[in-house]
This record gives sequence, C-alpha cells and structure tokens, in this order.
Amino acid sequence: MTIFPPPEPDPTALRLSLAQLHGWSYDELAARSGLSRRTLIEIEQGRTIGTLATWHALAHAFTMPLGELLGPLCTGHEPPASAT
Repeated sequence: MTIFPPPEPDPTALRLSLAQLHGWSYDELAARSGLSRRTLIEIEQGRTIGTLATWHALAHAFTMPLGELLGPLCTGHEPPASAT
C-alpha cells in the first residue's frame, strides 16, 4: 500500500481571502472579533498564520462556519470528503 503525503495547505490563499472578506477597518474587525488590531494586521501581511482560536473568533465575527472560512487553505487541491 502506497501512502502519499497530504497536500500542503495554502496560507497565502487564506490570508488573501481574509483581506477580501472584511470591509471593516482593522479597529472594527478587532472589536467584532475580540482580537487585537496588531494580530489582524500580522495575519493579513503574512507575518503569522494565527491560531485555531484566532480563526474561530474571525468566523464568529463574519457569522460564518469555521470550515467555510478555512476553505481557502485547500486552494489547489480538493478538501477531504466527509465520511458518511
């Protein structure tokens, strides 16, 4: 049985998606998410990827499911199929 390495996530696509999602100022997004303005800037500028808690807070700020927000990580490959 051949085991293939998992596809690499695309943090750049995730960062760009975040930049397109919010039409708010950094201050407004910080207030809506509970995150610091500095954290938001560092994520959008690619200096950090953030934590799962960070992305969870952003999903709530945008009122969208976390999986939908993180979807751009799978740019260039199909996300895994759900087990049913």
